[in-house]
Amino acid sequence: MNKKIIGRILLALTVYGIFVALVVTFYDDSPDQMKWKDREAYNRQFIAKIKLEQFTFEQALSQLGSPDITEARTVDEVNYQVMFYRTQHVKSDGITTQDECSFLLFVNGTLKEIGLGNNYPEQWGIIKNHLNIRKNLATID
Repeated sequence: MNKKIIGRILLALTVYGIFVALVVTFYDDSPDQMKWKDREAYNRQFIAKIKLEQFTFEQALSQLGSPDITEARTVDEVNYQVMFYRTQHVKSDGITTQDECSFLLFVNGTLKEIGLGNNYPEQWGIIKNHLNIRKNLATID
């Protein structure tokens, strides 16, 4: 009788172990599938770890999912993309606004700046500032 019980326990543990291995291997926990509170926490933690100049637009899409708000512009053959990801809850109105987000500024597909959405000046203010910095650097040389 004891051998039967031990055998069934071992069989159950084996089946459970296989199930866990399959879930870990094949389940893709995408940010797009998360509840909003979990996604905010994930976005906050992920954005805190990324490094300027070492993170690309494609990595943002694959690892953070679709942005909540996005803007894009090409100026003097330079591509600017600003992606806003929700990182803090402000108001329960069903609408995500810039003050509830952190922004990522990509220039030609490479991350150049990170900041809180409420620090994002007037629309395209960051791109204007980036253009001024580029022009100043060009005149210093």
